[in-house]
Amino acid sequence: MMTELSLNVLDVAQNSVKAGAGLIEISVVIDTAEDSMVIEIDDDGCGMSGEQLAKVTDPFYTTRETRSVGLGVSFFKQAAEMTGGGFEITSEVGKGTKVKAVFVLSSIDRLPLGDMGSTVETLVVYNAGIDFIYRYRVDEAEFALSTAEMKEVLGGAPLNAPEVVGYIREFLEENTNECNKGKIY
Repeated sequence: MMTELSLNVLDVAQNSVKAGAGLIEISVVIDTAEDSMVIEIDDDGCGMSGEQLAKVTDPFYTTRETRSVGLGVSFFKQAAEMTGGGFEITSEVGKGTKVKAVFVLSSIDRLPLGDMGSTVETLVVYNAGIDFIYRYRVDEAEFALSTAEMKEVLGGAPLNAPEVVGYIREFLEENTNECNKGKIY
């Protein structure tokens, strides 16, 4: 089991990268009135066949050749379900994959969300050829980061340039703090 949910997001998004995605959308929606946290990762990668989809949450199934187990998706599913939440994964060959994990926010068994800012920053910086959209919402407060929009504004400056990385880090940290209003999820 991973120690925080942001690491699960990183793992699933890395699967999207390996699947040849050109666009990866990540959203975190926290609704305190509904007592829920919903995390979604949606990509336009190669997708999975019905057979692969049926096996993807099995910890003893992986498409990797370097090891014989693939625990990331199964751990994410387990993390959601142990809170009383749910987990869905849908995929279509040639169209992409969508992962949705629903957590009961107040569950004592819910792992902390962790540092989503660092997760998103890492994905953006090390996968400059892929567009990312990250949305974060807590009740009515929300923000979004789109690398396609950033690339347009920057006029071709690379997203992994040190000054751009610093801006991305500050943008994510400041906006997350503003949405969280002093709470840690």
